[in-house]
Amino acid sequence: MPKKRSGGGLTGTQQAAKFVGVSVLAGAVMAGIALPAAGALGLAAKGTVQGFDEIPANLKRPPLSQRTTILDAQGGQIATVYSRDRTVVDLKDISPYMQKAIVAIEDSRFYQHGAIDLKGVLRALNRNAQSGGVAQGASTLTQQYVKNVFVEEAGDDPDKVAQATQQTLGRKIQELKYAIQVEEELGKKKILENYLNITFFGQQAYGIEAASQRYFSKPAKNLNVEEAAMLAGIVQSPSRYDPVNDVEEATKRRNVVLTRMAAVGDISEAEAERAKATPIKLRVSKPKNGCITAVDGAGFFCDYVREVFLSDPVFGKNREERNKVWNRGGLTIRTTLDPQAQKSAQASIKEHVYQTDKVATAVTMVQPGTGKIMAMAQSRPYGFGKNETQINYSVNKSMGGSNYGFPVGSTFKPFVAAAALEQGRPPTQSYSAPYQMPYPSKISTCDGTWKNYGGQSLENENESEVGPYNLKDAMAMSVNTYFVQMIEDIGLCPVVETTDKLGVVQGSGAKLPVEPSPLTLGSTGISPLTMATAYAAFANRGTYCTPTAIEAIKTADGKSLPVPKTNCSKAMSERTADSINALLSGVIDSGTGEKAGLSGRDNAGKTGTTDARKNAWFVGYTPNLSSAVWVGSPAQDVEMFSIRIGGRYHGAVFGGEVPGPIWRDAMTGALDGREAPKFVDVHIPDAPKDPNNGKPKPGDNKPGGANGGGDGDGDDDKPGDGGDDPWGGITFPPDMIGGGNQRGGGNGGWR
Repeated sequence: MPKKRSGGGLTGTQQAAKFVGVSVLAGAVMAGIALPAAGALGLAAKGTVQGFDEIPANLKRPPLSQRTTILDAQGGQIATVYSRDRTVVDLKDISPYMQKAIVAIEDSRFYQHGAIDLKGVLRALNRNAQSGGVAQGASTLTQQYVKNVFVEEAGDDPDKVAQATQQTLGRKIQELKYAIQVEEELGKKKILENYLNITFFGQQAYGIEAASQRYFSKPAKNLNVEEAAMLAGIVQSPSRYDPVNDVEEATKRRNVVLTRMAAVGDISEAEAERAKATPIKLRVSKPKNGCITAVDGAGFFCDYVREVFLSDPVFGKNREERNKVWNRGGLTIRTTLDPQAQKSAQASIKEHVYQTDKVATAVTMVQPGTGKIMAMAQSRPYGFGKNETQINYSVNKSMGGSNYGFPVGSTFKPFVAAAALEQGRPPTQSYSAPYQMPYPSKISTCDGTWKNYGGQSLENENESEVGPYNLKDAMAMSVNTYFVQMIEDIGLCPVVETTDKLGVVQGSGAKLPVEPSPLTLGSTGISPLTMATAYAAFANRGTYCTPTAIEAIKTADGKSLPVPKTNCSKAMSERTADSINALLSGVIDSGTGEKAGLSGRDNAGKTGTTDARKNAWFVGYTPNLSSAVWVGSPAQDVEMFSIRIGGRYHGAVFGGEVPGPIWRDAMTGALDGREAPKFVDVHIPDAPKDPNNGKPKPGDNKPGGANGGGDGDGDDDKPGDGGDDPWGGITFPPDMIGGGNQRGGGNGGWR
């Protein structure tokens, strides 16, 4: 291969100065560009080395954007995403035919000249002067590479792209100076390698490796002469010479390249003729880009991972900075998604809810204790077609979800119960719970009092639901009036404090309204991910962990990036969580969630149905997996009466009827072959109906009173020996029986 020459013995600066002078003298037809009206950068007027030297000397070459691969927790590929489909390869991994073809057609004197080909410039000027227009350009391969660097740096910003590609004298001269720098720093082989990796070849393919895979489904190192010539020909006009859309035009252009290769001695005339006689034989691989290509219905999880990356400060100080890193790509992202759980969730959805149904469903699974998102699936696939959507029903609006989430109905009641238990109310707490009642006239809040100015009232699901009830029965039967009486007793503030600790917010991201209906009956919209993560805290004995989707990230050069970690904090006592687990196990054993029960595993959960049956929920868990299932109309415009869902007729949909079986089947498959841990054993007895409805009597909660334990404390190493603890008769394991300064009475205090 000929040695590098500096271009007729001139230094790079001398070449540039001479070029500027020739350009100005040549007027408006200079190597295919037009002079700017006022002389960009002032160089057209000066035409001097001094003016040339005013251009900054350093060309910043950003890393080339490449595809990002998203993997599940076991290393299986979920999807590839990219702003530009590109795989960077070394020159040794590019066919010699391809290297020769691109040089022959784009810059046949590439190895003879420096950054600027003065002979080519003069030839172009002469040709353009004869034609009276722009008939020929004279950009070297190095100059084209520099222009592509500007385009790459512009990314997807149309204004910056237009600026990077504008054909003005100032822009051209800027390219020249940077071309000199590149020639001096990189040398010919590296410039050719970089050029072939950065150039656009049409059909969403950037770089020769992506182009070879797109058109021929083979690596670039295996391209033969006619394939290489076709790809080299595309570069001048990717749309005009696109072989997929116009094979005749692409063939003509390929043959021009082959003729040129023979003319410069890269191949023989005979080889060129044989290649020309060979029809273009494409083996097109369709672009496989984005979350729409995700496997096992994981498109929404894929999109969630992208949203996490763009929103978390660990990946950059602002969204613009994070967006640049994402668009540059080249990342390998290992996520928390469990392939077994994801397949099971998607299979259950397919069995119970059809894509074409009037309503949709979403299933989200979270691992207690880690916050890891194990599955995220829904019945309407990720896409743009009919009965497809890009809205992720599982998450909040800020992460690609619906505007407000979905009303959760009675699945909110365990939060009220947890708040009451934290306030010292026993699991045997009883209230009158009539079939119908007005909301209390006033209820205390954290900073005042809520008042029932509108005379609002509520009722239970069935007229037969008339108390008094204790908490166990009220939870199993989902008695509305019971829980309204409970918040009248404890106030709204304890509920707010509990839900705050459990990360429960509206789907819009706003805090929950401090009003009885949303804080008792779940009338406000919340996302399935939020519900699954909050319930996971019950399974984790009171410790809440924020949801997390990303385990590890590596860049294209193998470096590890920091990733966001889950944050775990105590949301309630272990005793409270264990009691909720016992209460919600009763919902599945003999309550509204019987159809959701798992065989051979400890499991707990709660049904939920909203007004007019526009939403139905089942949220439940085992000690090692929590899952939320929502069914309803995303637009909240379908009342689920006399409706077919998944090919089955339902007179009226409720939480245990459709979401419950979806939850059961999804959880069964997700947990198949995995350990079956137990909840802490807590026995909650059926309390007798109390004429005082379980409310404390005067003098209770004082030392020696009904709720005390002697002096209110247990002895050092044994249960308290006091009177009637409100938790008395409830059996906890021995390691939770208190002593020392812990609460006494009944079976003693708790840790």
